Amino acid sequence: MFGLGVTELVIILVIVVVMFGASKLPEIGRGVGEAITNFKKSTSELSGIDGTPEDKTE
Repeated sequence: MFGLGVTELVIILVIVVVMFGASKLPEIGRGVGEAITNFKKSTSELSGIDGTPEDKTE
């Protein structure tokens, strides 16, 4: 997984907990989950969007 071992992941987790505090982690996780959900929803709806420019002749 990107060359990261268990030790590196634990160190990153400790740094995140120190930076944001344990009480903010659920809010951050919820925000990331909603962002991923919205991204997936927008990419699935993207196929229905016509991206060709309109011809505006006057």
